[in-house]
Amino acid sequence: MSCFRMNLLREAEDTLCPVNEPNIEVPSGATGHYLLGVIYRCTGRMSAAAEQFTQALTLDPLLWAAYEELCILGVAEDADECFSEATALRLQQEHASTSALEKSNFANENRILSSSLPSSLGDIIPKQMKQLHANNAAEVPGYPHVRATALHVQNSTPSNIAQFDNPSPTASQTSSIVPPPLFRNVHAYQNTISGDAPAKQKANGANQPLRRKYLDEARLKKVSGRLFNQSSDSMPRRSARLSRDTTINSNSNSNISQFGGNGTDHSSGKLRVNSSTPSKLCSTAVRSVQVRKGKPRATENFDEGSRYEVIDEMWTDNVPAPSSSVSTTEGRFFEQDKAERIMLQDSKVAIGIRELLGLLRTLGEGFRLSCLFKCQEALEVFRKLPESQFNTGWVLCQVGKAYFELVDYLEADHYFELAHRLSPCTLDGMDIYSTVLYHLNAEMRLSYLAQELISIDRLSPQAWCAVGNCFALRKDHETALKNFQRAVQLDSRFAYAHTLCGHEYSALEDYENSLKFYRCALQVDERHYNAWYGLGVVYLRQEKFEFAEHHFRRAFQINPRSSVLMCYLGMALHSLKRNEEALEMMEKAIAADKKNPLPKYQKALILLGLQKYTEALEELERLKEIAPHESSMYALMGKIYKQLNILDKAVFCFGIALDLKPPAADLAIIKSAMEKVHLPDELMDDDL
Repeated sequence: MSCFRMNLLREAEDTLCPVNEPNIEVPSGATGHYLLGVIYRCTGRMSAAAEQFTQALTLDPLLWAAYEELCILGVAEDADECFSEATALRLQQEHASTSALEKSNFANENRILSSSLPSSLGDIIPKQMKQLHANNAAEVPGYPHVRATALHVQNSTPSNIAQFDNPSPTASQTSSIVPPPLFRNVHAYQNTISGDAPAKQKANGANQPLRRKYLDEARLKKVSGRLFNQSSDSMPRRSARLSRDTTINSNSNSNISQFGGNGTDHSSGKLRVNSSTPSKLCSTAVRSVQVRKGKPRATENFDEGSRYEVIDEMWTDNVPAPSSSVSTTEGRFFEQDKAERIMLQDSKVAIGIRELLGLLRTLGEGFRLSCLFKCQEALEVFRKLPESQFNTGWVLCQVGKAYFELVDYLEADHYFELAHRLSPCTLDGMDIYSTVLYHLNAEMRLSYLAQELISIDRLSPQAWCAVGNCFALRKDHETALKNFQRAVQLDSRFAYAHTLCGHEYSALEDYENSLKFYRCALQVDERHYNAWYGLGVVYLRQEKFEFAEHHFRRAFQINPRSSVLMCYLGMALHSLKRNEEALEMMEKAIAADKKNPLPKYQKALILLGLQKYTEALEELERLKEIAPHESSMYALMGKIYKQLNILDKAVFCFGIALDLKPPAADLAIIKSAMEKVHLPDELMDDDL
């Protein structure tokens, strides 16, 4: 990753796949294959990149980034196949096997450590042992190989044990070591093991306040009443009580909890207890778990009605041990409750997996169709999303891009504005949004957007593309070019910035540099059809019609539904005197976008070249309904009327063309044609 971010692609590839070890496995599984695929894509090896992305998805079907890259390459399979029911079953099986393995490891660890408990711990009632599960991962000084996992209860959630626990001690390590309970007064426990605890307690009894060795009678009845089997009429079943407490268990991070309280320091990762700390716990306790280094704090308050009863004296010889019959009854209720919770958890996991894959199917299919420039179909797929998912920044940006490709700039503006308002700090897609505002001539809004993006992140290429579009709209092409070059410097893999540089050089008629930047864009992304289109336009202006036709066709193969690309391809064919093919292409362009005036105008020119004057006039009349203020259309109508020898209409059309204030380059041509309208055709200029 370091080499990749420094653009040292060869070094990054050698790290993942050493040359001298060709059969070595790619590290980190799916993410390693994904990174290798990105490196292959950046170095132009598209087929190898697609193989790596596919391998990454095989290892991890939920790795969305890999599917996204396949869509960008244009080789992604249908989302229904990638996120299918078979994938859901596989994920459920993997979850079940992982959960079973964790439970097995947890049970083995519990059994090994529990076998070495001293007989004195038999006086601890099961309710007290359940309370101690919060201390399951602390390491006790003096016992470097023992963690307090011996006091786990079986209903603790084992989901994250494997991520944090050290290797479990073997039987030989624990056979001669007594794992102590985590009392606040650890020294009292250590003295008890040596046999002098009662004497020290009696000796210090006069100097210390009386310690509560007996439970309050009412609380004892509450605890013992839960242990003994009472009638179902007078007391709810244990499973019902446990089900009410499922929220506490599920939300608690008790797997890796740390022991809190006065005199405790967690900064070293070990438990350090001050010997002067009094071993008293209030009947109503507040347990605070604070995780350092940026982790959030979680504080849980437990009142007297809580399932976790906090007992003042965790170690005492005054509370008799429960009978074996009580333990058997307790265990039976616990096993039933455990089975119910496992079934409930598995059903929730299955439902969650299916819902997630259903969402990914919709999002994936919409994105795949969008990358294939099947924009209308993509919009229909995105509309199937629920409102909560549709009204998200990413989806709204995709919808805006689809409308942009459909040349519906008003709708694109609407959805991009919603996306930016909903997620103002998201910069992905804002370069396209700035281009939309450029086409709408919304200078003030474009300027505001550019300033806003710069204030959010002045080191992002999208922000500088917006600034460049702002200056391009003002016809300040040199300043716009500087901003686009700044975007290229910030991210050399940002293909659209290269293309915008090419557009500005083309506007400045610096075709050599324009071709250079278009080719750089294609090196970054060979499916970036805008660069192929830019190359075609440059060659068309240079009258290299064969090259122009080749590049327009490549762009058309990538985006076969673009009316603009069809029109320019037809223009190149017309320049090559392949008028029938050109006319056919213009018909396709008109059918693709009936609101686009350019193919209608070009079709009229082709018909004029074929001397089909009547059909050309009919096409221009239809064009007049779409673009009634286009001066070039009236100039062409005047020329056709001159060919038909209808001179008064020809003069009338030339006059309207002049009134519409044509560009300076066309103004002189229209005036010359109007002056020569009464001259023979061979003396007319053929520039119109």
